[in-house]
Amino acid sequence: MSLTYSSYLQLDKLLDLQQPRPGELEHDEMLFVIIHQVYELWFKEVLHELDYLVVLLKSNRTSQAMHTLKRVLKIFKTLVSQLDILETMTPIEFLTFRERLETASGFQSFQFRELEFALGAKNAGWISHYPPDSDAHRRLQRRLVEPSLWHIFLEYLKENGYPVPDELLDRDVHLQTEPSEAVQDILIQIYKENPKVAGVCEGLVDFDEGIQEWRYRHVKMVERTIGTKRGTGGSEGVGYLRETLFNPIFPDLWAIRAKL
Repeated sequence: MSLTYSSYLQLDKLLDLQQPRPGELEHDEMLFVIIHQVYELWFKEVLHELDYLVVLLKSNRTSQAMHTLKRVLKIFKTLVSQLDILETMTPIEFLTFRERLETASGFQSFQFRELEFALGAKNAGWISHYPPDSDAHRRLQRRLVEPSLWHIFLEYLKENGYPVPDELLDRDVHLQTEPSEAVQDILIQIYKENPKVAGVCEGLVDFDEGIQEWRYRHVKMVERTIGTKRGTGGSEGVGYLRETLFNPIFPDLWAIRAKL
């Protein structure tokens, strides 16, 4: 049988996935399920693009790296706009099915944890939340031992002739990204002398800002829906989410703003 639009996209499977349990969904639950499934698809695409960005930086293909960064930023703009749709659901409408979520919680999204690990926000403790024989556990373990995007970016700077200290390049990749005065001095030089590489820096800042914007809008969406109640699955809800705000992924790129 020849390939069709439906078979290419496997629509029979895709459109049958909005069934988290037997029986009919509440009216507003359909929106809730679809929005979160779409989020996971976008997370998959972002991880795909970031893996490609690593390849581009390693091969010093600056223009293509910039193009990929712009694509990832556009995706996060889309993620933010999806919250506008979710916010059409009132607190009362959410309550019609909240209890049916049982222990399910967005905190369990292993792809979002994978994204954090890939960017350098690594925390080995998160891996223990997933069964040792699960795909989620294996994927997070792999991201933990791989160099982060920031580490690859430092290698890219070294390849372009900048004196990135060896102790930073040889640093344990399991650890979370930490700011460095030496790197900040290099970045200031780049901004003053190398517009091409500075463009990559600004692309990373745009991406960092896009994630922070999504985090903020996500917190406000949760707050307007459940207030200060505990989240589903016993999570801390808004209290925990607020702690994630305004924490830059690439701190050195923000620190230099006061030094330029």
